[in-house]
Amino acid sequence: MDLLADGVIRAFRLIINLDPEVAEITLLSLRISGSATLLGLVIGIASGTAIALASFPGKRLLISVINTGMGLPPVVVGLFVSVMLWRSGPLGFIGMLYTPAAMIAAQTIIAVPIIAGITIAAMQNLPENLRLQILSLGASRPRTVWMLMLEARLPLLAGVMAGFGGAVSEVGASIMVGGNIRGYSRVLTTATVMETGKGNFELAIALGIILLILAFIVTAVLTLVQQRGGRR
Repeated sequence: MDLLADGVIRAFRLIINLDPEVAEITLLSLRISGSATLLGLVIGIASGTAIALASFPGKRLLISVINTGMGLPPVVVGLFVSVMLWRSGPLGFIGMLYTPAAMIAAQTIIAVPIIAGITIAAMQNLPENLRLQILSLGASRPRTVWMLMLEARLPLLAGVMAGFGGAVSEVGASIMVGGNIRGYSRVLTTATVMETGKGNFELAIALGIILLILAFIVTAVLTLVQQRGGRR
């Protein structure tokens, strides 16, 4: 209990004193995970909506694959991205391995199936005749899709929150593709793992608490938007 209490006290000291290194790590975590969530939002909601509203052979199999991807192990994602970006890999010429961009790519791969899977479920849960009713009022197909997305906005925002949670809490892939380089690719999760391995538990607990606070703030903002939309 003393160790935990010391970690909590140290966390708030780091926050109040605006420790430069911790601030840099926190901002980098937010930038990487935020970028991955935005990319995941665009790809996940677009693909999930298209799959949910379309009819084609193998649709159920594709949805099963996406739902499986919702529990995709981060280390597998890290391995895949590392192999693709390795010097002798297909994309090695880009020179992106051990960079924040590689971390964004890995976290995006983790976030997309989560957002897409929830999007598919949300769109398929809408009343079957709703699309026909909107079309009968003279709406174009793009307009119809937009109105259906607005109707399903609450679970879609929940999908975005889940995608951000999966991205910001990820550690295995970030270490593998980012390298945990101080001042360049070290984020809160990788720094926590490193400090735990060094036996510096107080700082590890402090970093963990800061990560929780960051996740809470972002999720709280998205929840506020979601609940405001739900009262309309």
